Amino acid sequence: MAFIKPKKNAVPVVDFEHLPRHIAIIMDGNGRWAKRRGLPRTAGHAAGAETFRTIATYCKEIGLEYLTVYAFSTENWKRPAEEVSAIVGLLKTYLLESIEKMEKDKIKLHFFGDLEPLPQELKDMCVRTDDISTHYDGMQVNVCFNYGGRDEIVRAARAFALECAQGKRTPDSLTEADFSRYLYSAGVPDPDLIIRPSGEIRVSNFLLWQSAYAEFYFTDVLWPDFSKEELHKALAAYQSRSRRFGGV
Repeated sequence: MAFIKPKKNAVPVVDFEHLPRHIAIIMDGNGRWAKRRGLPRTAGHAAGAETFRTIATYCKEIGLEYLTVYAFSTENWKRPAEEVSAIVGLLKTYLLESIEKMEKDKIKLHFFGDLEPLPQELKDMCVRTDDISTHYDGMQVNVCFNYGGRDEIVRAARAFALECAQGKRTPDSLTEADFSRYLYSAGVPDPDLIIRPSGEIRVSNFLLWQSAYAEFYFTDVLWPDFSKEELHKALAAYQSRSRRFGGV
């Protein structure tokens, strides 16, 4: 994995004929964006949601196949109740918009994470978006909500162990490809590029299994200020690297 910060003021040159299949983004920096403007953290999350809409739409326009975003981690429940409520409310608003627009925009929407703690109305909406997504082909957006990479791996291990206990599998039959089928991301190719805005240089429990050979791109730009131009910089950096997957 390449942990490289971008050069400032570089003019990005992107080959749109050779894009990564799958980009994942840690949408970080909403709270700091709001604080710098003297606004409540909830305003930062609202601005971040607008950036997500813009970037997701643009990714579809340029032909990206998969986009995965880290919206809410298993640890984020520790935040103030007002902030958590605001984030859940933004999810509801986005789901309402998505249900209306998914068929027209040909964007499939899936969720990675434990949705059980969500209100029943939201869980029903998530199931509905999954159902709608099965009816057509198009770019797939995966929203990681109440998601943690370690939690995902533990859940997958438990699922496999249960099948072993039931006599359906044996421990020595497990391969990496088999294990991937127990993850939330089953059937989705691993991300080629993971982007983290906000200046933090860590993965924060995001796609731990899937990111084994991903390229990483870090930028100081806060997520609400992340633009198409910033995405171009990330894509150009990705295309400048040689991916050897452990080979020579």
